[in-house]
Amino acid sequence: MIKAVAILSDPFETVTPMIEIMRINDPVLISFVESLLRDAQIKYFIADANMSVLEGSLGVLARRVMVDSEFEKAARQLLIDAGIEQELRG
Repeated sequence: MIKAVAILSDPFETVTPMIEIMRINDPVLISFVESLLRDAQIKYFIADANMSVLEGSLGVLARRVMVDSEFEKAARQLLIDAGIEQELRG
């Protein structure tokens, strides 16, 4: 399981680990997932979003959807309810 640390916009905010819940290439699906997480106010981060510069925009390298570890269960349930559970990792 890959973990990351959230980037803080507020210096007084506590740091929480982020958990990878999806690894996908489809830009439309990534946009949909972002919309769902944003609307549910779940902290998330799309890792490797700028890797297309290195790969030449071929869509070979998957983007990783990372969520705040405190919201992992809620994020997974949200994506299951949206009908995209086949894309979930772990």
